[in-house]
Amino acid sequence: MSFDTALQIVHDTLAQLHDRGVELRASATTLERLAESPAASESFAAESKAARLAELRPPVLACTKCPHLVASRTQVVFGVGNPDAEVMFVGEAPGEDEDRQGEPFVGKAGQLLTKIIETMGFARGDVYIANVLKCRPDMPPGESGNRKPRPAEMQTCLPYLRQQIEIIEPRALVALGATAMEGLLGEVSPMNRLRGRWHEFNGIPLMATYHPAYLLRNQALSEKRKVWEDMLMVLEKLDRPISERQRNFFLPK
Repeated sequence: MSFDTALQIVHDTLAQLHDRGVELRASATTLERLAESPAASESFAAESKAARLAELRPPVLACTKCPHLVASRTQVVFGVGNPDAEVMFVGEAPGEDEDRQGEPFVGKAGQLLTKIIETMGFARGDVYIANVLKCRPDMPPGESGNRKPRPAEMQTCLPYLRQQIEIIEPRALVALGATAMEGLLGEVSPMNRLRGRWHEFNGIPLMATYHPAYLLRNQALSEKRKVWEDMLMVLEKLDRPISERQRNFFLPK
């Protein structure tokens, strides 16, 4: 039972007793103990994070720092998920679907990311998902698809992501793709040199892995296993239980 649910039950019971004419009083000490309980502290902390993210959202949505992206975007894609998430997934930039819907990772790559998250034992709403660049990169006239964000675009937008990370305080970050890693750390390296080991961003453990779009293009079991091994390392970092079945996913039979 969550703290909020328990608190509601207490509130409803006190209201029923009040309606029956029963007068109950709680001492100041009792109320202080209730407020200082771990469950109460966690609930208040989550509410504070949600409020801070809500305060950050309007200036991000109204950002005009990159005029060429302002002219081409449908909307800014802020981020979505649990403000008190243990793990935060970071992509490079919104694509066409994300630009239209205003939520990161909602296309085919996003559907695969959701499956990865669920296979880890989380619901999509348990984690937080965002991009380094909050606007879809513009395309040359007459061309369709999505382009890679430029380093200058990502660096211009990085302070917003940094603020999100500072508010959420995840225990681990997962960078989806080499471009996301470039946006976070300013380093250009192929993913096969980045993945499988821990990096750090602002004191938070950072794991790099292949972007879900890469797995859609290359569906070899060996490539799926590489991503899954990275996620197992994340689960271990979070002290999450890992079943034998989970450990054996995407191994050759």
